[in-house]
Amino acid sequence: MQIGWLRILSVLFAALALIFSGAHLLELPHKIGLSASDYLTVQQLYRGWQLAGIVVVGAVVSIAALAYAVRNDRRAFVPTLIALLCILGTQAVFWMFNFPANQATDNWATLPADWEALRQRWEFGHAASALLNLGALIALLIALLGPAREHTLSDTTSTGAMKLRRRLQLQEVER
Repeated sequence: MQIGWLRILSVLFAALALIFSGAHLLELPHKIGLSASDYLTVQQLYRGWQLAGIVVVGAVVSIAALAYAVRNDRRAFVPTLIALLCILGTQAVFWMFNFPANQATDNWATLPADWEALRQRWEFGHAASALLNLGALIALLIALLGPAREHTLSDTTSTGAMKLRRRLQLQEVER
């Protein structure tokens, strides 16, 4: 696969991952103070969201492949590696905070006695993942776009010198 397609897929999957986690982040201020019955009702909106795992797998695979493909280009490799670490970080957060809360509440179908603590772990875990997904997307865009390059006089001079050298070489070959 060409690097161009890996870049497109990596940015696409990182952006899609941010949609899911970003929704949680934006809902947080409105959900964190809900009563138990209201919170259970709202949590039912997430039925079927386990399919978002496909997006996460796509992000990990595409960004890892991109990091491997650009491993010899430090300017692209470092931000791509940072993006990969951010995406992997979302998984660490999920398995340490969100998954245990899902298990303890039977995916928010029941509320145990410590449900408020579980809610905080679950909500803030998703908020952390949103920030990590945002970091991954920004890092990929930096890798894709690179730093702004200013053309200096020395760049122009060296480019001009290279062109002149090529012309001279071509003239020698033609003789």
